[in-house]
Amino acid sequence: MRTREGEHLKADITAKLHHILENVEKVETRAPEILTEYIANLKTKMYEFLGDIQIDESRLASEMVIFADKICTDEETVRLKAHVHSMLETLESGVGIGRKLDFIAQEMNREANTILSKVNDLETLNLAIELKTEIEKIREQIQNIE
Repeated sequence: MRTREGEHLKADITAKLHHILENVEKVETRAPEILTEYIANLKTKMYEFLGDIQIDESRLASEMVIFADKICTDEETVRLKAHVHSMLETLESGVGIGRKLDFIAQEMNREANTILSKVNDLETLNLAIELKTEIEKIREQIQNIE
């Protein structure tokens, strides 16, 4: 019976991990769109405030670089995907994996928190919250694994 329960837990966690990977892909896809939207909004506001006054393109470029650096989640998404793959491999390895899975889940949660702290976009915010929710569900399931 424990073996059967273990297989169900493994299947459930695996499904959740694949869902996390899908959402990470969405976060990665959304990132350049956020920057493009920011640039368009920044230009629009500058033209509204400055009217016919010439805009210093180097200043505008500087603002874009600062913003892009501030919201960049590339490192976090790469590490999060690596943790997901590590957890999938660990699930396949067998006995005595509970503590390792718990540690990996903590690392996944750390990356999701960092993504949340960097986002200023509603769509990405919702994706990051969903990532955290799935990770927390996995952590709860891991408590049942030795």
